[in-house]
Amino acid sequence: MKKFLIRIVAYIFLILVVIEVLVRVFHLYTEDPPRFIDKLDVEKRVPGHKGYAVTGNRNQNFSEFNINEAGFNSHREFTPSKVKYEIALIGDSFIEGFHQDYYDSTGKKIEQQLNGVEVYEYGYAGYDLANQLHLMHSYKDEFELIDEIIVYLNYESDLERAEYEPNFGRITMLSSTVFKIRDNIKLLAYGSKIGILEPVKKLITGQGSENTSEDPEPEDEYEITPDMEQEYLENFKNLVRLYGFDKCKTTILLDSRKTSTSFLDYCEANNFKYIDFASKFEDASKPVTLIYDWHWNNHGRELIAECIVDFIKTRKNRDNCN
Repeated sequence: MKKFLIRIVAYIFLILVVIEVLVRVFHLYTEDPPRFIDKLDVEKRVPGHKGYAVTGNRNQNFSEFNINEAGFNSHREFTPSKVKYEIALIGDSFIEGFHQDYYDSTGKKIEQQLNGVEVYEYGYAGYDLANQLHLMHSYKDEFELIDEIIVYLNYESDLERAEYEPNFGRITMLSSTVFKIRDNIKLLAYGSKIGILEPVKKLITGQGSENTSEDPEPEDEYEITPDMEQEYLENFKNLVRLYGFDKCKTTILLDSRKTSTSFLDYCEANNFKYIDFASKFEDASKPVTLIYDWHWNNHGRELIAECIVDFIKTRKNRDNCN
């Protein structure tokens, strides 16, 4: 009986080793570059990391990322100056772009249509408007040199708080021994990615259903109530008051189909410019999001780039903005 049990354990171990090798050879696991909070309390990625983000259990999406010296996924370093024309694109995982090769990002598509323009993509999974405005406020000297700032706003999830607070708890958890073991044993990383280890992960971390790597997925039949609309608007006003908002060169990128009319009316009445990509997506002849995911696919990013390029080309005289 003892020999039988030893054989069973040995066979299980060998099977796990074989599966580990297969997962590594076929790169079924995803890589999540480490995060940190810098001295200005800005959360971002640790610079210098390169790798591949993988989605789905059969490599449905396999894309390369490159974390620059600023701590963001980009094909270029951020070197704003008064002699160049630069655009900052700020947002969550939609802007971070781990679902697209970094050298074919939304920012790169914009650059290809606007000769001589540099696009700096400050994208980070989990950013809301509080993160974004705090980022701009913390690096105000850098952003003063940038000519245009485009802030992506997902109205349904980005206005839930009125003030920024750094999430040290998430950083501590992601750098814990449990997550380090998961990241180094690729079978565990793969199992975590496809959800097999989700119950165990929740039990160990005590985080319930908190998502630690991506922005929260919209819930089915999620409805914004009038009270929530008012709360979101007040949060927006407070964030602008705390961190500032240069109306002359800062523009909100949004989907009006998912944004309350009251918020849009407030923006128009108070000279907050916005780029609405709703009609572009509605008229699209091909899907604009990934099949298995709500993030923009390559075509969706092309349309977003077109919207931004059209806006930049038809930019009104800044002397008229207040």
